[in-house]
Amino acid sequence: MMRTKNIRVILMVLSMVLGFVFYVAAQDKPADDMQIVLEKIRADKKLFVSENMQLTEAEAKGFWPLYEKYQDELFLLRSRTAKLILEYRDNYAKMTNETAKKLMDELITIESMGLKLRQTYLPKFRKALPEVKVVRYYQIENKIQAVLYFDLARKIPLMKMAD
Repeated sequence: MMRTKNIRVILMVLSMVLGFVFYVAAQDKPADDMQIVLEKIRADKKLFVSENMQLTEAEAKGFWPLYEKYQDELFLLRSRTAKLILEYRDNYAKMTNETAKKLMDELITIESMGLKLRQTYLPKFRKALPEVKVVRYYQIENKIQAVLYFDLARKIPLMKMAD
């Protein structure tokens, strides 16, 4: 029962994140009400993480400031991914080899930056938490990422091949 509730929460948070990220990527400046939506999404995710981390007061004191910084940087990567997806969408019907190369290079850059971000924060999280909780937090983030990628994979069509 609890597992089903957690999956529903992850899916809800991710669908809101995706919607917001795509909206932000399509806008020069997000509206004030969208900032409120972003804050709600972040609060829901933070609550989900909190419920699943079972931090002591001392652990929480070290963890949450790192978590906030990490989420800020993660959001920048997800925004960049959303822009990449929009560029793919805009070029889908008229894809050239040059554009495909540019998109692929950007995807690899984003993925590399994601790995570097996780590597950069790992020693910081290790200073704040016991190793078991560090692994648990990375598992939570990985599950959220997996659901996000699955949802994207369902919605993004394979590249058209030239006739």
